Amino acid sequence: MSAELAAYIDHTQLKPETGKDKIAEIVREAREYSFTSVCVNPYWVPYCYENLKDTDVKVCTVIGFPLGATSTASKVYETKQALSDGAAEVDMVLNVGELKASNNQAVQRDIEAVVEAANGSALTKVIIETSLLNEEEKIRACKLASAAGADYVKTSTGFSGGGATVEDVRLMRETVGSEMGVKASGGIRDTQTVRAMIEAGATRIGASAGVAIVNGEEGTSSY
Repeated sequence: MSAELAAYIDHTQLKPETGKDKIAEIVREAREYSFTSVCVNPYWVPYCYENLKDTDVKVCTVIGFPLGATSTASKVYETKQALSDGAAEVDMVLNVGELKASNNQAVQRDIEAVVEAANGSALTKVIIETSLLNEEEKIRACKLASAAGADYVKTSTGFSGGGATVEDVRLMRETVGSEMGVKASGGIRDTQTVRAMIEAGATRIGASAGVAIVNGEEGTSSY
C-alpha cells in the first residue's frame, strides 16, 4: 500500500444512485487507508462527519453539482449548509455557460460568493469542467478562480463526457503557479496515472478507485 499516494486522494462517491451502504463503505476505506477526504454529495455530509470526526479524514462535498448552472444564492446556501453539517472542503462547479459567453464578472462573482460563504472555514475548489472548454477558456477559468480567492482549481465533475488529462493539469498548474492547489479528477483509476498527474502539478486527486490506486491495482472510476 502507498501511504504517500493516499495523502493525495479525495475518496469519491458521487453517483446519484449511491445509498447508505456505499457511503459506509467509502467511510470505512477512508479510515483504513487514511485518505485526505471523502467527497460525497451534500446529503451524505452529516453521516460522513459523524463517522469520521474522530479521524484526520476530512469531509468534502460538491456545490452546484454537476452543471454549475444553479443560482449563486443557491450555491451560497449549499455551502453554508454543508459547513454546518461538517464539511471541511467544498468543490463548486463554476458557471460554464457564462464562462463560455465571456461574462467574466458573473463567473468571478459566483466563485467569490462561495469563497465568502466558506469564510475561511472550508477549503474551496473550483471545478472548471475542462472537457467543455478550449485552451483559452481553461486559462481564463483558472485566472478567475484565482482572482476570486479560491484555494484550488479542479479539472472535472466526471459527468460531462471527459475527465482529467495530464495536459490539462499541466496547463492549470502553469496558469495558477504555486499560489493555488490543482485537483485532477475524472476517470483516474490506477497508480501510474496518479503519478503522472502529480508530476504534471496536481496536489490533490479525486477518484472513486482510491483503494485500487494505493494498492497498485487498476480500479473502476464510478463518479
